[in-house]
Amino acid sequence: MKKIMFSLFTLCLFAFPSISFADAVVGEVIVTLGEDLTEQQKQTILKEMNATEENNQIIYVTNEEEHQYLGNYISKATIGSKALSSSSITIEKSGSGLEVKTKNIDWVTDEMYLNALMTAGVKDATIYVTAPFEVSGTAALTGLIKAYEVSSDKAISEDVKQVANEELVTTAKLGDEVGTENASALMAKIKDDIAKNGVPETEAELRTLIEESAKELGITLTEEDINNLINLFNKMKDLNINWDQVGQQLEKAKDKISNFLNSEEGQSFLQKLKEFFIALWNAIVSFFTGNEQSASAHIINNMNNHQISADAKIS
Repeated sequence: MKKIMFSLFTLCLFAFPSISFADAVVGEVIVTLGEDLTEQQKQTILKEMNATEENNQIIYVTNEEEHQYLGNYISKATIGSKALSSSSITIEKSGSGLEVKTKNIDWVTDEMYLNALMTAGVKDATIYVTAPFEVSGTAALTGLIKAYEVSSDKAISEDVKQVANEELVTTAKLGDEVGTENASALMAKIKDDIAKNGVPETEAELRTLIEESAKELGITLTEEDINNLINLFNKMKDLNINWDQVGQQLEKAKDKISNFLNSEEGQSFLQKLKEFFIALWNAIVSFFTGNEQSASAHIINNMNNHQISADAKIS
């Protein structure tokens, strides 16, 4: 059963009128903290982020603000009554793209955050999302958007914020059916096509785009899935989303993955992955040739010998 402790990183701009882009520089870190964290939890999270109350802009987020942005997509009971999750956004140089890393987030993936943040117009930043224990992570998006507004002094419309939150929830729910990687890949592919070819003018054209994108990725969608995606992208169609920028950020994300795979670390990761599956296959062959006990031990030994570090992941 998924954890249902959601936290929204919403901040109130009116409460922080002195913060502006004039003070934001490359490398600056803005932190959002759930208002209901204990003092010990708060200090632990700040240490994770290499942040301090003295040196960083810190924004506290309330549970009421969580309900404001998630109330249309998730039940009140699911949102919960405490704001605990936290995040940081580090300003990067122009053209660097977006990167997301998470800790204790068990439903929303890094790629889901990337997709939704791109929709909201966030660019060129390193994002970190964390919590004191495992949470779904759905509510993190709004705080990140708000923190980006503070850093860039660029207001993002309420409608865009709402559709970005809806996108995150829609993708996460779709991930339950088709797999989280497939759901994120589908969203990215549809957006990439829109960025290159423009927004479909009719609902029929949008349906065709969704169905063809799913088919190319080998994903089977239900009629309900298709209708949910049509509804979501119809809402995006009516907003002033910069699709050129979305496309650019998608390309930057692809570049980062390619660079990782071509790097020494990436090649080492792929080699370990290859060795692991070869060892597993050899053990399975041994099992079916009659040496079951030896095969079981062989599997365990090779899993230990070829263990892939959880730190060597693409994020």
